[in-house]
Amino acid sequence: MRKLTPTKTKNLDRYGNPALDWARAQEALSVPPGPEITFFLGTCRPDGTPHAAGIGALWLAGHLYFTSNLAARKARDLAANPRCTISVRLPGIDLVLEGTAAVESGPEVLEQVAAGYREGGWPCRAEGGALTAPFSAPSAGPPPWHVYRFTYITVVGVATEEPYGAAQWRFA
Repeated sequence: MRKLTPTKTKNLDRYGNPALDWARAQEALSVPPGPEITFFLGTCRPDGTPHAAGIGALWLAGHLYFTSNLAARKARDLAANPRCTISVRLPGIDLVLEGTAAVESGPEVLEQVAAGYREGGWPCRAEGGALTAPFSAPSAGPPPWHVYRFTYITVVGVATEEPYGAAQWRFA
C-alpha cells in the first residue's frame, strides 16, 4: 500500500479556518464508484491543447484507477505525456489531484480493480491484461479497457460543507 501521509500541508483557507486534514480527503475518495460521482481526467494533447474526459475512477490502496480503450484520446495523450490531473466533487469536499498515470497490467491488481468496479455495479472482469464487460460508457469504445494507475503528487481540497477549509497536500 502506498504511504498516504503528505510530506507538506499548506493551508489555503482565506477565512481563518484550519487546513483540512488529509484523512477527510481519503475518506471521501474511499466511496465506491457509482453513477452519482464523476471524476474528470485532464490531459494534454501532443500539440499542447488541453483535453478533459469524464472517467469512472476507483480508489484502491492509495491510488486512483481508471480505464480506457487504448485508441481513446485520453490514452493517446497519456502515452505521449503521463502527467495529468483528476478533479472530482465528492460529498463534502472538492478535490483536484495532480500526478501521472500509467497502464497497470499486473493480474493481481487488475483483479482487485475489477472487484472494486463490480462492487460499484459495473460487471467487469480482468482478462488478457485489461478489463472486459458486456458494456461500458457510451464513449468508451469496445473492450478491452486498459487500467491506468494514477499516482498523485499534489492534491488541493476545498471543503463544501462544515467544517470548512482548504488545503494543498504534497506527497513524496
